[in-house]
This record gives sequence, structure tokens and C-alpha cells, in this order.
Amino acid sequence: MDTLGFTKSIKDKALGLGFDLVGVSPVDSFPENQYYKEWLKKGFSGEMKYLDRDPQRREHLRHVLPDAKSVISCALNYNTDHPYSVDEKDKSKGWISRYAWGDDYHKIIEDKLRILMSHIKEEASEEASSKLYVDTGPVLERVYGKYAGVGWVGKNTCLINQEIGSWIFVGEIITSLELDYDNPVPDRCGSCTRCIDACPTDAILEPYVLDSRLCISYLTIELKDKIPAELREGMNNNIYGCDICQDVCPWNRRAQITDEPEFQPRDDLYNPDLSSLSGLSVEGFREVFRASPIKRTKRRGLLRNVMIAMGNSGGKDFIPHIKECLNDEEPLVRAHAAWALWKIDGPGSKEILISRRSVETDDMVNEEIDLLLNTD
Repeated sequence: MDTLGFTKSIKDKALGLGFDLVGVSPVDSFPENQYYKEWLKKGFSGEMKYLDRDPQRREHLRHVLPDAKSVISCALNYNTDHPYSVDEKDKSKGWISRYAWGDDYHKIIEDKLRILMSHIKEEASEEASSKLYVDTGPVLERVYGKYAGVGWVGKNTCLINQEIGSWIFVGEIITSLELDYDNPVPDRCGSCTRCIDACPTDAILEPYVLDSRLCISYLTIELKDKIPAELREGMNNNIYGCDICQDVCPWNRRAQITDEPEFQPRDDLYNPDLSSLSGLSVEGFREVFRASPIKRTKRRGLLRNVMIAMGNSGGKDFIPHIKECLNDEEPLVRAHAAWALWKIDGPGSKEILISRRSVETDDMVNEEIDLLLNTD
């Protein structure tokens, strides 16, 4: 089988496995690799120190696979037939990013890629070495997706496909085989700035430049400490990730709908009830989010986010639940519960916070309470 025919057989197999898009790019050091290094130097990655590991491996994939020649990028649509966050106005409920409603995408895509990698090994006319990654290694997925023709990198830094939109997961197979390469598609963002204008925390500093430290997805998932007070109101009711910059993107107006059952929302994960989540025990959290990407934030991180969403809602019905969380075993939760109580009840919560301060032993919580009590 010639190179063109073999590449087509790989693509046909990928589509047969359920991937919505597949493209092939050469292994190369693209201009975006340099942009990425500059982005890191500016500190825009925040506490995501893993992004700065093995810079050589990220800069050129031959540090990952010495005889690498090609990267096969496969994309899977995860958009389900449910409204967008910007269309849901009930702020008494939480919002979980669309990608996290179902099962963990890493395993779903990895299983498909392993089958595809076996197909490549069986059909190749020569010995081939290969590696696969699903957002788990030193691969700039969006860059290789761009040069494989899967989509262009939009102003919100998401990979956007003209036909499907931006609700796509991407995984790669790096192989020593030389294949027939696709061409990158042109940038079709034009003069549109809707994603930049819509970001509540101004995380998109300029087209194609995201400061992760301001991004709601980073704040609710990657940041393990207290969320900066000045960013909490902008988080609104987002408790795990954020979809706003994709919700407003014109290319998602007619985004395709997936029929993958694994990506359909689990019970109570679409616009979930904040009160129920605030009462989750450690064991309850593990049970509810088993095999879910949400387990990444751990219980303390999720409840921290829930406290902020409750505070932003202004709903006095949440006060009993917030008071319960003032006694939570996790200082991170207690600190944000204090903020939520003050946000809803203001000076009316002064006596409760003074009482909490008298028995609190954690410095982080005491610092939070002191700041609130000294608020004019």
C-alpha cells in the first residue's frame, strides 16, 4: 500500500471508531512552539507547573519519540443537545463545564486511539514505533491539530472546526511512519471579538493570548488555594470550568450534536443544585464523581467553588447550607463559606463570623474573616 492509500486507511479506521475529525501533520517545530515558551515566561500558566516540565520534549516531538515523522490528530465532538450557560439565567444553580457532564474523556479517547494504533501496526509495510497522548503528555495538541487541518486556533485559544465548532476533544498518535500530510486551515475568526468581550474576568488579554491566572476554568479546577477575592464575583455560578467564550462563538451556533452516550449529562450535573453539592461528604463526592473529570478538583475544591456560587447568587435560602460549611473539615471550604455568608448577609453575619473567629485555628480562615470584618 502506498503512502496515500495507507494514510487514507488510517483515517477511515479513525472515523469508523467514532472520531469526527482526523488529520495528519509532520513532526516539526512550528512557530507556535516559540509563542508557547514566551507565554510560559510571562507566568500566564499560573500554578500549572507541569506545563513547564521537559521543555525540549514540548518543543520537538523527537525528544518524545526519536524516529517520529508524523502526528495523527483525532478529534471527538462532545457537544450534547442542551442549552449553553449564557442561556441559563437561574443563578441559584451551578454550572459545570459541558466537557465534564459525562465520563472522563481521557479514557474514552485513549481506548479508541489504542485500537487505531493496533490497526497502524498491523497494516504498516514496515516496522513502526508509535506513542499516543490524550492531554497527558508534552504535546501541544492544538498546534498539531491546526497543522493537521482539524481546525484553527481561535482568539479564545480553543481549536475551532468550521463544520463542527469548538466542542471537541483531541488526541494524538505520534508515529515513525511517513504519511500523507494535510494542510492547515485558515483562521476564520476575522474581526470577531465576542469571546474576548464576553469573558467575565478579562482572561483573554488580546486575541490568542489567555492569562490562565484569570480564567474561570483555571480558578475552579487548577488553582488549589484560595481564589483571589477580586475574581470571585466574575465567576458567577461557575463551579467547574467555564464555557462562556465558546458559548458566544458564532462557529458554535450550529455546532453538531454528539450521540456518544458517555458524554451525555449524568444525573444532576447539568445546572446542578448547589445545596445538594454543598452537603457532599468525602465518600459522597467519590461516589457521585466516580470516572468523572470533576474528581480532579477534589471535594474541597468543588465545595470552595460552590460557596462562591452561593455567595454570588445572593439567595438567602443558601444561608443555612453556608453556615454548615463554616464547620467543614477543610479550611479552604470554611474560608470561602465565610465570604459567601458575608456576600449574602453583609453586616448581618458579623456576630456569626466573630463567633467563628473565636474558635477557628486555621490562619487562612482567620485571615479571610478578619478581612471581611474590617470591610467598610
